[in-house]
This record gives sequence, C-alpha cells and structure tokens, in this order.
Amino acid sequence: MHALLKFSKAVDWLNTQVGKYAIWLILASTVISGVNAVVRKLFNMSSNAYLEVQWYLFAASFLLAAGYTLLHNEHVRIDVVSSHLSRRGQIWVDIIGFAFFLTPICAAILWYGIPFFIQGYQSGEMSPNAGGLIRWPVYAMIPLGFSLLLLQGWSELIKRIAFLQGLIEDPTLKRVEKTPEEELAEAIRRQAESKTSAV
Repeated sequence: MHALLKFSKAVDWLNTQVGKYAIWLILASTVISGVNAVVRKLFNMSSNAYLEVQWYLFAASFLLAAGYTLLHNEHVRIDVVSSHLSRRGQIWVDIIGFAFFLTPICAAILWYGIPFFIQGYQSGEMSPNAGGLIRWPVYAMIPLGFSLLLLQGWSELIKRIAFLQGLIEDPTLKRVEKTPEEELAEAIRRQAESKTSAV
C-alpha cells in the first residue's frame, strides 16, 4: 500500500501542476475574445481562427483541469443518498464510483479518443470554416484530459482504501489554507508576542 500511496502522491502533484497552469488558458481565451470583439466593432473585421482558438483554449482548460478538480473534491455531487450515510459509508460510495463508474468511462473515452486524435493528426484535418485552424491540437486534449482524470480517480481510490485501513487521514476533508494576509497577520502577532515576553 505504501508504494500505491507514493503513486497517489505523484499523481496529486502532477494534477496540481497542470491545474496551476490550466487557469491561464481561461484568461487567454477571455483576452482573445475581448480583442476579437473590439476589432470586430471598431474595424468591422473578424476571424474564424480567433473564434476557434477561444474554443480550443476553453476546451483545453476544462479537460486538463478535470483531474485537478477531482483532487480538490470540487466536482458536482448529488448527495441525496450519501449525505445520510456514515463517513465510512460515504467512502465506500466513492470507492465504488471510482472503481466501477469513473474508471470504465475514462477507459472507454480513451479507447475511442486516442484513435480519433491520431486520425485527425495524420490527416491534418482542418476546420471547414474559412480561415479555420487545424483540429488535432484540440483533439489531443481528449486523451490527455481523460488520462489525467483517470489517474486522479485511481489516486483518490487509493487514498479512500488507505483511509479505511487507518493509514492516512480522511482524504475528503478540505484543508483550509491561510491566505497571505492571514499568514502576515499571524507573523506580526507572533513577533509582538515574542517582544512582549522578552520584556
């Protein structure tokens, strides 16, 4: 189990890094959208490439951050049943969900998504819109995003099993991190206390 927990930690690190940078894709999509709107209004010009790159970036951010979102337990849940269960019961619901629902769905999407991406790459498929972009970069996000989601699902599965075995703390509890302002206030308070105790 310790080897699996190391694997889980590595997956958590990977999706944390991906999540940190995926957010910038949303900003890029928003900026491109704004610039495109301004250019269209001021100069009566537009480009399908600008429209498509917005969609590509948004799709990439959504797909690449799916594992990060699962890591932070932020996916939409319907807790009508599990909210009435004990903590161990809720963990078992997660285990069943990761093993028998998330894993097969991700595997099926990868089974069809990888050949779909390869075919688009080999054919050099282009958008049918005038001035449109090549399609394979956005097709690549499907296997990449679902691979990250699948790995994170396995990481969460490992952590739930380890929790039931008493090896780790409850992985579903959110750790509340202090903001920089709270850390600064805490440092000032500690410094003031140390000066007071020195006097």
